[in-house]
Amino acid sequence: MRDQERRWSRCRAGLTGLPIDRSSVYNIGMTNQAMQEPTFLILTALAAGAQHGYGIMTDVARISGDRVRLRAGTLYAALDRLRGGGLIDADREEIVDGRLRRYYRLTPSGADALAAETARMRSNAAVATRRLRTLGMSAP
Repeated sequence: MRDQERRWSRCRAGLTGLPIDRSSVYNIGMTNQAMQEPTFLILTALAAGAQHGYGIMTDVARISGDRVRLRAGTLYAALDRLRGGGLIDADREEIVDGRLRRYYRLTPSGADALAAETARMRSNAAVATRRLRTLGMSAP
C-alpha cells in the first residue's frame, strides 16, 4: 500500500488526524505579511542608535507625529517579541535613580527587516501615486 493510502486508511480508522500538506500553490511568490506600524516605528527608532524604553516611546511618538503613542506594556511586549525574533538585542544596562535602564539596539537582521519593509511600503506608495495621477489627483 502506498504511503498516502496508508495515512488515509489510518485516518478513516480514527488513528490519526487528517493528513495536511502544508505547502500550497497559494504561498508561491508571496512575501511575508506586512509589518505592523508599531513594530516598524520601534525598528525605525532603533535605527538611529541604541535607546532605552522611554526613549523609544518618545521617539516613536515623534516619528509618527504623535499618531502612535506606545504604552509601556505594549512596548515591552513588542521588545520581547522583537528580541525573540532576533530583530533587536539588549545593548547595555545602567542604574539610574536606583532603577535598571536597559538599552536596546537593532541587529543586522532587524536592519534587513526594516529595509525590506521600507522597500515594500515605497513600492506600494509608488503604485498609489501613479493611480492617483490617472485620476487627476496629486499625492502629497
